Amino acid sequence: ASAFAGPGDEVIYVHYGFSLYDIAARRCGATPVVAPDADYGTDADAVLALVGDKTRVVFIANPNNPTGSYIDRAEMARLHAGLPRDVLLVIDQAYAEYVAPAADDGGLALAELHSNVLVTRTFSKAYGLAGERVGWGTGAPELIEILNRLRGPFNLSNGAQACALAALGDQDFITRSREHNLRERTRFVAAVEALGNHGLRAIPSEANFVLLLFEGALTAEAAYKGLAERGTITRWLPGQGLPHGLRITIGTAEQMDAVAAGLRELAEAAR
Repeated sequence: ASAFAGPGDEVIYVHYGFSLYDIAARRCGATPVVAPDADYGTDADAVLALVGDKTRVVFIANPNNPTGSYIDRAEMARLHAGLPRDVLLVIDQAYAEYVAPAADDGGLALAELHSNVLVTRTFSKAYGLAGERVGWGTGAPELIEILNRLRGPFNLSNGAQACALAALGDQDFITRSREHNLRERTRFVAAVEALGNHGLRAIPSEANFVLLLFEGALTAEAAYKGLAERGTITRWLPGQGLPHGLRITIGTAEQMDAVAAGLRELAEAAR
């Protein structure tokens, strides 16, 4: 954000979007503007309705964190088409590797076609290299030139670069991870839906996690504590405006069965 916005400017992101967008806007003196969501997902029309003369950057996480929601290539292109040419669209695709390749690119190609689109990716999620702090972005040469002026001169170690190259060379691992994630996420969501009469709801996700909403007798806080007592750490989200939500990462089949069983026990005890 600091490369393209400053005091007096506005940076738009979506309600329930990645929490660092707000921090990034404030750190450079810009004003964060939050667009209403559409059932915990991105509402392109709501974003466009907030664009004004002061808007400089629009952040869209796709898939979104912490909701897992996703908008397809066509909807992302429609959002971009509604933006002025001097407004930068940043598409944060940290979890893109979990989306089925046959689906679509979630807007990646827009960065090759337009000078006001920047797509960012990371090796911290599907590639498992969070400790190396490696990522990449693609956009028009003039955008990359601006970013190069601001980045640190030695921002990546040789070791981190070697790890990233090795990870890229093992696409079979990414395929297996994606297939496992889809299979276990589908099973887990089905188990949650079977608890619907207890007030639990799973938001549709394309990421390696599921956002569960607790709208019945069992609260998210109680579920968070109860699952922790059973050996499962989840992410309770009051700091992101979701005191009724838990983000649950997809693990092994055994782990997901244990989480589902724990939720059932807790929900039945809370009735």
